[in-house]
Amino acid sequence: MANLPLILIQIIIIFIFTQSLFATSHPPNPIPITVSVSDFGAIGDGIHYDTVPIQSAINSCPDTFPCHVTFPAPRKYLTATVFLKSGVVLNVEPGATILGGTRIEDYPRESSRWYVVLAENATEVGIGGGGVVDGQAEKFVVREDRRKNVMVSWNKTGACLGDECRPRLVGFLDSVNVRLSNITLNQPAYWCLHIVRSNNISIEDTTIYGDFNIPNNDGIDIEDSNNTVITRCHIDTGDDAICPKSYTAPVYNLTVTNSWIRSKSSAIKLGSASWFDFNHFVFDNITIVDSHRGLAFQIRDGGNVSDIVFSNINISTRYYDPLWWGRAEPIYVTSCPRDSTSKEASISNIHFINITANSENGIFLSGSKRGLLRNLRFINMNITYTRFTNYSGGLLDYRPGCQELVKHGTAGIMMEYIEGLEVKNVEMKWSNYELEQWNNPLEFKPSTVNNISFLNFNSGLYTNSKSR
Repeated sequence: MANLPLILIQIIIIFIFTQSLFATSHPPNPIPITVSVSDFGAIGDGIHYDTVPIQSAINSCPDTFPCHVTFPAPRKYLTATVFLKSGVVLNVEPGATILGGTRIEDYPRESSRWYVVLAENATEVGIGGGGVVDGQAEKFVVREDRRKNVMVSWNKTGACLGDECRPRLVGFLDSVNVRLSNITLNQPAYWCLHIVRSNNISIEDTTIYGDFNIPNNDGIDIEDSNNTVITRCHIDTGDDAICPKSYTAPVYNLTVTNSWIRSKSSAIKLGSASWFDFNHFVFDNITIVDSHRGLAFQIRDGGNVSDIVFSNINISTRYYDPLWWGRAEPIYVTSCPRDSTSKEASISNIHFINITANSENGIFLSGSKRGLLRNLRFINMNITYTRFTNYSGGLLDYRPGCQELVKHGTAGIMMEYIEGLEVKNVEMKWSNYELEQWNNPLEFKPSTVNNISFLNFNSGLYTNSKSR
């Protein structure tokens, strides 16, 4: 081969390599096998349990090829926990519904595995098809309360502690290549979609609805998981809508785009479980409406946060009952120790670009003595402050932990323990018919805020129909 031209040698090497690659790899995108739960005896009347036929259909799928398990419409399939395995995608047809059971015996002994649909240590798994997975949350309500419903807790059984002792809806634990597409997740009794210690997750064209008066029915909780993309989703829920958490490992590479959110808590919240770092998140082209808090950092356990971008976001926040965390802040960036045993953490390199907000309260930026907020940027923002509910203001909300609720006036941007803040092309407008409720456009604790830059910052009153 020494006498062959170099280009010919390269062609031969490439040919040998590609032939070897094709000989040892599977064909791309093999056609999935399809099985129907009806063929295994599922009735689908919403009364009799179809757990055994559903699990049998899943277990019938071969281990070497992708497999779609179909739920024919128009039927309702009542089930205890069903377990996905690698390669299986649930195909819930439009008009079909998977109904979660409401008895404690419908779920595994370990409360950490209480889900209607659960995948553990699986690859290439998901849910789609255009149908619904429903947790029947209304059957877990002990007493309706206009402030916040009182829910069932199975803690008396000893299975778990506290008052948040009820099943989640869908969980992917220790899994890889997870995809949810074209599915509705409805009425979770507790957290809705829970991604735990997993990698390469795609959530697209997914609708999540949780009763607006049920606590702890989070939309999407991304726990210790990485490389997640959420796009074209509609989330309407009582508790936090999108919530990355870090219990045992860092969370990185999260992208959320082209979505609509309403929450009685935080629309987007990092924390409060934050023992490990968060970094490299992008949130773009998102609409947040009638939420108790818009973009939130609730860092309490020592994990640092860096390199987060929020862009092209339209926010509307309002007051709700103070039993719910939040005080109508469009942007809320806080880092303080949860308790005396917690570490302080820093939040750095956070960018807010092209943000429009209409809110009943101001922006709250609060670090701590050894956990400063560093290098925050507000670029091209238009913020309007007005009152449109009858709930009282005048509180700073540090919950959970820290100082809890503190009486305080309302300012456009409230700041403490910051090292580096750039404000550029920011327009702040105030209603004038209740001017006594507002203090200053900018307020900061002396000697705790340094290196602030303002360029083309404007603040002034505007008039509306109530002030004429």
